[in-house]
Amino acid sequence: MATLQAATTSTGAFVSNPQAVRELCESYCFGTLDWEVTEDGELTIWGNDDFEVYEARENGLPDYEGGIVTHEFLRELADHLEADEEFDIQTAGFTKCRFPVLAKRYVVRDGEVLHADLSSPDPIDE
Repeated sequence: MATLQAATTSTGAFVSNPQAVRELCESYCFGTLDWEVTEDGELTIWGNDDFEVYEARENGLPDYEGGIVTHEFLRELADHLEADEEFDIQTAGFTKCRFPVLAKRYVVRDGEVLHADLSSPDPIDE
């Protein structure tokens, strides 16, 4: 069995209500990723795993049956970012030397969630 090797990191983004964002993050599972909301209200997410978010069961374990809810989490988070803040989360990884490699990016800003990956190449203009 091949094992995914991935790394995720984010920029820091300031939130309007640090306690509400802590409670939001505690209601979800991020696999082995770590997250922190500082006393000043700066949120960061990082670790050696893919950025996939699941709802948390009452025992704190991920609810795999409910599926991945990354987009829902990020939409909720968007409501808590300070004005003019941008939260950028990037993941890169691979499984042995297999194709394709994993690369994805989420950007949360101005109440909007943007996503990018390597799935759709665009032509290069001359």
